[in-house]
Amino acid sequence: MSVWQDLLGQAKVVEQLRQASAAPSPNHAWLFTGPPGSGRSNAARAFAAALLCDADDPAERGCGQCRACTTALAGSHADVTNVTTEKVTISIEEARDLVRKAQDKPSTGRWRIIIVEDADRMQERSTNVLLKAIEEPPPRTIWLMCAPSPGDVLVTIRSRCRAVSLRLPPVEDVTELLVRRDAIDPAIASAAARAAQSHIGVAKRLATDEDARERRRRIVRLPLTLKNVSGALRAAAELVALAEAEAQASFEQRDAEERAALLAAVGAPESGTLPPAIRSQVRRLEEDQTRRAKRSKNDYFDRALTDLTSFYRDVLMLQVSSTSELVNEPMRTEIEEAARNSTPETTLTRIEEINKVRGRIVSTNVAPLLAIEAMTVSLL
Repeated sequence: MSVWQDLLGQAKVVEQLRQASAAPSPNHAWLFTGPPGSGRSNAARAFAAALLCDADDPAERGCGQCRACTTALAGSHADVTNVTTEKVTISIEEARDLVRKAQDKPSTGRWRIIIVEDADRMQERSTNVLLKAIEEPPPRTIWLMCAPSPGDVLVTIRSRCRAVSLRLPPVEDVTELLVRRDAIDPAIASAAARAAQSHIGVAKRLATDEDARERRRRIVRLPLTLKNVSGALRAAAELVALAEAEAQASFEQRDAEERAALLAAVGAPESGTLPPAIRSQVRRLEEDQTRRAKRSKNDYFDRALTDLTSFYRDVLMLQVSSTSELVNEPMRTEIEEAARNSTPETTLTRIEEINKVRGRIVSTNVAPLLAIEAMTVSLL
C-alpha cells in the first residue's frame, strides 16, 4: 500500500512527485492540472502525504501506512490546510485567511502545506491576494494548486508554480479501482467507467445509483427526438429537468444534515421559535447552501452536456471509421443510423454548439433553459 495507489494511469506524474517528496527542498508551489475526473485533488493530497511521511528513508516516503500519511490523506493532519469550495467562487476573505495560514510554522511535520482544490474558481482580485504569499513564501510552506488547465489560473500564479499535468485514466483502470475499492460488480463497473468517460467520481455514482444511470440514459437518447423545432424545445426542457434532478439529489439530503448538525451543535430547542443568535447562524448556513446549489447546478448542467456530447462523439467515430470503442455501446444501432444520416462536418458543428453552451452556462449568468433551447434547435 502507498499513497500513490489510486492515481490511475499516472505513472509519469507519480515518478515526478516521488522524486520531489524525497528531495530536501522541493519546489514551494505546484499547479496540478487535468480534465475533470483525472484525479487532480487526489494527486495533491497524495503528494502532501508523501511530503509529510514519517519514513526515515526519503526514497520510501509515501508509505501510506504511517500516521502522517493516513492523516494527510484523511484531511486531518495539523499541517495540511485543504481548501475547496462548493460556492461559485473562492472569496477574497478566504484568500486572505490562506495567506495568514501560510505564515504559520509546521506544528508536527516538515512542511506547512496548503492545498487549493479550486484555484480556477478564484477571481482575479482573490488570486492577487495570494500572489505575494506564493511569490515569497515562508521557508517551510508549500502551495499545491489544482485547476482544469494552466489557462484557468492567472499567468502571474502559474509562472511561479511547477506544473503537474494529469490525464484521464484508461477505462480498464477505472473499472479495476471500482471493483477493488468499492466492491462493485465488474460488469457494472466496466459499463459505468465507459459511460463516465473515465471520470472516476461520475463512474462511481453511475455504478452505485440506478436513478443516475437512468437520467444519463435519457440524456444520451435526446438527440433521437430532435425531428423539428417543437421536439427540440421539449428536449431542452427535459435536459434541464434531468440536470436539475441530478443536482437536487446530490445536495438535498446534505443540506438537511448540515442544518440538523448546526442546530445540535448550538443547542437549539427541539421545537418552537429559534433564538435570534441561532437564527442568524441558520440564515448564514442557508445563504452558503444557496450559493453552493448554484455551483452544483452549473456543474450538473456541464455534466449533462458532456453526456450529450458523447452521443455525437460516437457518431463521429463511426463516420471517420475510427477503431475507438463507443462510449454508448448499447446504443450502437441508433448511433449507426445517425452516422449514416449526417456528415462528419455536421457532427463537428453540433459538438461545437454544445461546447459553446457549456462555456456560457459555467462562465455567465445565462438562463440555462434559454441557452439549451437555442442549442437543441441548432442541433436539428
